[in-house]
Amino acid sequence: MSEESDLGMGAPIVRRDFLSGIAMTVGASLVSSAVDAAPAVAPAAPVPAGNYPPLRSGLRGQYPGSFEIAHLARDGGMQGAIAADDSGEHYDLVVVGGGISGLSAAYFYRKALGDDAKILILDNHDDFGGHAKRNEFRHEGRTILSYGGTMSIETPFPYSYVAKGLLADLGIEPKTYSKYDVSSAAYSGLGSGVFFDKEHFGKDKLVTGSGKRPWAEFFAEAPLSPQVRADLVRLYTAKTDYMPDLNPMQKAEALKRISYRDFLLNHAKVSPETLAYFNGTSFRNNKRTDTCPAYEAARAGRTPGFAGMNVAGQIAAEAEHFHFPDGNASVARLLVNRLVPNALPGIRNQESIVLAAVDYARLDDPANPTRIRLGSMVIRVEHIGQVTANVEKAVRVVYASPDGSGKKMSVTAAGVIMACFNNILPYIVPDLPEAQKTALKYPSKVPMQYTNVLVRNSRAWRALGVRQISSPNGYHPSAGLDTAMDIGGYRSAVTADEPVIVHMVRNPNSPGLPRKQQNKVGRADMLATPFEKSEFEIRSQLQRMLAGGGFDAKRDILAITVNRWPHGYAYTYDTLDDPDIPDAERPHVIGRAPFGRIAIANSDSAAQAFTNAAIDMGERAVQDLLVARGLT
Repeated sequence: MSEESDLGMGAPIVRRDFLSGIAMTVGASLVSSAVDAAPAVAPAAPVPAGNYPPLRSGLRGQYPGSFEIAHLARDGGMQGAIAADDSGEHYDLVVVGGGISGLSAAYFYRKALGDDAKILILDNHDDFGGHAKRNEFRHEGRTILSYGGTMSIETPFPYSYVAKGLLADLGIEPKTYSKYDVSSAAYSGLGSGVFFDKEHFGKDKLVTGSGKRPWAEFFAEAPLSPQVRADLVRLYTAKTDYMPDLNPMQKAEALKRISYRDFLLNHAKVSPETLAYFNGTSFRNNKRTDTCPAYEAARAGRTPGFAGMNVAGQIAAEAEHFHFPDGNASVARLLVNRLVPNALPGIRNQESIVLAAVDYARLDDPANPTRIRLGSMVIRVEHIGQVTANVEKAVRVVYASPDGSGKKMSVTAAGVIMACFNNILPYIVPDLPEAQKTALKYPSKVPMQYTNVLVRNSRAWRALGVRQISSPNGYHPSAGLDTAMDIGGYRSAVTADEPVIVHMVRNPNSPGLPRKQQNKVGRADMLATPFEKSEFEIRSQLQRMLAGGGFDAKRDILAITVNRWPHGYAYTYDTLDDPDIPDAERPHVIGRAPFGRIAIANSDSAAQAFTNAAIDMGERAVQDLLVARGLT
């Protein structure tokens, strides 16, 4: 039998790319294609009528059909005047982008001007939430949830008054999280392991107990040369000051100017072969050893090589942590409940939202003051004539119709908030000042892939004694059993025989290139990878890592959802690749300047890939727009 057959590539799960929303044909013509598909596992429990986006499996995130028009605009296919059918609709506010920043902006606008304010939210995907993506599975009468993007309420700095206030308004209490997280009981006795692959280390071997066993004992089991083993044991155990001639402040400044890779090679003096062990190491914002400043690595906590170095650092003040079973999709759903109450009736807090079903047919109900229109890619935003404080029809918004007709439709608004990606704004708001366009194009968003694999049970993991496995050179460098939760009537798997989600993370990169270029290459690779390729790599990697525990990919894998985000998380600055300039001169600050009745929100405009940044930028954009309208 072939390897593909042995791994279950022909198994009866959803295995094809979903086409939903807007797809492109050659040239500038627009078409819309919506393909119905059953959920990956036929539900035994009642399912909302019609195509329910969270249940769609296969290739999700920025799926085929959701981005092609944006690429056409980027490549010059939307220049000049754009003819469109006038819908006759006029709104107080149009929000472009239905992620957490756009939903928050609509929420703050209503708080400022009243619940009767007419608002339209346009989004190019078949679901709201942006990167806060809910993955839902049904198996043998159970609902099983996981997150396909933004994972948690957390930051390395405190939430603002605005963001904290929004969470409170939504009924989210981060301080209560510990009573819902049952992972300690569900995964009692399970630890972490490292999978050493034969391509880089000579043979496949899973070594368990990383971080718990003595490092010399742990690395003694790994397929390593004596030199690499000695290097790793030294890095993890020796308290050596590799910059003895510098004081703590000088150390910090020196480490900001070199990469962690440079530190390992030139200061810790490890052999080049040792670097293969660190290939899967990913610091915040997908920085790898060659793109992460050594200072950031030192401040990340428990990074090997810094135990003996006294490095000056900032005061730590992290926000409270809270995680929903579907990640921050529950935050987005709570926002939708406040904006379109009849689409999610009776929802008031963090518990009642978890198992609530959305009535997607009500999102764009004309009777609602706030409407959410999915599958609608905005291709032009422009002012109508001369705009003054008392002008009502100030902005024209053109989008591709979601009805499958291929039409371009237009609406008008007193103001628009752009809560989509910064890098598309110069192409769909062509009248922006050139300096602002240049600033908006500066960052390179970070590609991320969150893969959720529903497996029959967790027996193999428990037999091996692991909950989390890192694979330094794997297609997915990390894989682990999903956080176990008991909240609002939802209960995760807590025994060995229950179906469970294996959450895997992939961050494609190209070592040796500058970080922004690596992001670009990774983005292209992700867009060129069909679902079948990802499925094969997922099955192969899990089989190789878990075979010793009795795992059988063909038998045990029930469903796969690949959430790919080529334009993933907001770009953050670093001390290696970005100029050291005053904050007011940073590209994200220049790029978010209001332009007439057009304001800009999104986490890009904060240069921070966090939910609270998205919330804060939504509120700031509302203030910018109110000032532009003379309402403050």
